[in-house]
Amino acid sequence: MVKERARILVVGGGYVGMYTALRLQKQLRPELRRGQVEITIVTPDPYMTYQPFLPEAAAGAISPRHVVVPLRRFLPDCRIVIGEATAVDHAARTATVATLATEDKGTPPEHLEYDELVLAPGSVSRTLPVPGLAEHGIGFKTVEEAIGLRNHVIEQMDIASSTRDPAIRDAALTFVFVGGGFAGVEALGELEDMARYAARYYHNVRPEDMKWILVEASDRILPEVGAEMGRYAVTELRRRNIDVRLQTRLESCVDRVAHLSDGARFPTRTVVWTAGVKPHPVLAATDLPLTARGRLKCTAELTVDGVTNAWSAGDAAAVPDVTADEPGAETAPNAQHAVRQARVLADNIVRSLRGEPLQTYEHKYVGSVASLGFHQGVAHVYGRKLKGYPAWFMHRAYHLSRVPTFNRKARVLAEWTLSGLFKREIVSLGSLEHPRAEFELAAGGKPSDNPKNDPKGSN
Repeated sequence: MVKERARILVVGGGYVGMYTALRLQKQLRPELRRGQVEITIVTPDPYMTYQPFLPEAAAGAISPRHVVVPLRRFLPDCRIVIGEATAVDHAARTATVATLATEDKGTPPEHLEYDELVLAPGSVSRTLPVPGLAEHGIGFKTVEEAIGLRNHVIEQMDIASSTRDPAIRDAALTFVFVGGGFAGVEALGELEDMARYAARYYHNVRPEDMKWILVEASDRILPEVGAEMGRYAVTELRRRNIDVRLQTRLESCVDRVAHLSDGARFPTRTVVWTAGVKPHPVLAATDLPLTARGRLKCTAELTVDGVTNAWSAGDAAAVPDVTADEPGAETAPNAQHAVRQARVLADNIVRSLRGEPLQTYEHKYVGSVASLGFHQGVAHVYGRKLKGYPAWFMHRAYHLSRVPTFNRKARVLAEWTLSGLFKREIVSLGSLEHPRAEFELAAGGKPSDNPKNDPKGSN
């Protein structure tokens, strides 16, 4: 029994936010129905994105609708506020939230009061001051970016097929990916596989005409799977004529020309930036303690260190790793920890409300799996190393088991089965990013370059 009425505010609708709210909803259902507890979730999107499936969504192996989970249907007992938390005054137990009404109508931001705070806004792309990156770079962190990149790659193949200018053709068929982590390698592997398949339907574009370049600043890719599997991944990618450049940085992409630190120069219309993430900016707009890297200082019980009624986990939190041998170690900011931390975090909130002792988060990292494209992958799990088809199969089996809801599992499995029986779809729906352009022309106007005129902006 909860001792007193509690208003729980969850900032973020990602892994931690959704799974924490789901478990709180289950554990506190009687109190929710009696009005003793309120759970409010502030999130910029009304869905949670299962990010490990973004590369397959970009390649067309999975429908984009099936890599997201609608929060309103999944969390019927919670209040969902679509907006962005811009500041948190924990001393006053108040969060400032910019909602859709704030953006469209110019109304002032809302101030949400709370008793318990779960601050889990996740992370944002970590960019560097590379000239031309803001104008020409493409991210790969959201489902919109994944589908936009798919449309963009197919559009470049269309441009190359229809032009007689060799310079335009060469730039259109050159694809540069910056960052050798999971996102960059898996996106490159899946999209190269898709483009190689799509080339058979172009009369004048062959797979060998395309240049795929992976740029990584360190001396290896996929560090999470170990040095040996990382070297195998490089060998496998190079076997597919993918140019992997280690210890190399992107120095400029002004005028659609990628200048690399090793002196190479590639005219290109595609620069995909996947070079890491950084803590969400809202963390700096709070009165909560942060580490030198900008993450929340947390305890092993997932409370914010030295603060009452504040909790965090996932990418935003620096959580001590109690299973590590070296002192001061922290859990890695990945989905494997985030999902498990959310369970402990929710249980500890319930324990706190009921006056019970808190439990410690403890999980030893079991390893990682990565896909390199259809039927190719690498894995390092429980000390065992796998590569090729077994690793690819393990990658799919693991993530199918982790994607939320039976509904999504069934749909994803059905799409995988159908994709093995039928040919790939190679349609580009780039006009989805500018849905009003044709109507504006028909109405006698000029298509606007203002991103606010499109539901998801322009690129």
